[in-house]
Amino acid sequence: MSRLVLLNKPYGVLSQFTGGKGGEARDTLAHLLGIPGVYPAGRLDKDSEGLLLLTDDGRLQARIAEPRYKLPKTYLVQVEGAPDEAALEALRRGVLLQDGMTCPAEAQLIGPPALWPRDPPIRFRKNVPDSWIALTIAEGRNRQVRRMTAAVGHPTLRLVRWRIGDWTLEGLGPGEWRELKLR
Repeated sequence: MSRLVLLNKPYGVLSQFTGGKGGEARDTLAHLLGIPGVYPAGRLDKDSEGLLLLTDDGRLQARIAEPRYKLPKTYLVQVEGAPDEAALEALRRGVLLQDGMTCPAEAQLIGPPALWPRDPPIRFRKNVPDSWIALTIAEGRNRQVRRMTAAVGHPTLRLVRWRIGDWTLEGLGPGEWRELKLR
């Protein structure tokens, strides 16, 4: 029986158990999880938040993390400005990045989601509006979502991974986790 842990990784935490600033564990997964033998299936940047899956099953880890399996990942993205239909359509078609075209994504403008406050909060600018996009991709390039939104003229302010495949962040606050047993 495989173990799968769903973790809501807070902002500022590395997606690893060791190697924090000055060798301290408080900015790594070590201070959040006391479960031995599980490892991240994929990663989230230190400045991103949300769903991180950890498992003790190498095959499951590969199935989740390997881009060739095209497991969809949904992100709630707060962006600078107000994307118009042309910007959303560009995300849906695929965006040319420095490392090539992205695959088509699902992109839609959404209202502000009911999320926890980020610590530290994002920079607020009275004269620059912000908006939220739900963006689903099936690739896993380095900082891909941030690069995609910037390419269409709307830099990312906050990035929360909400879903990976059928697993969701529902009911988990920052730093909280739940374990599933899989057959």
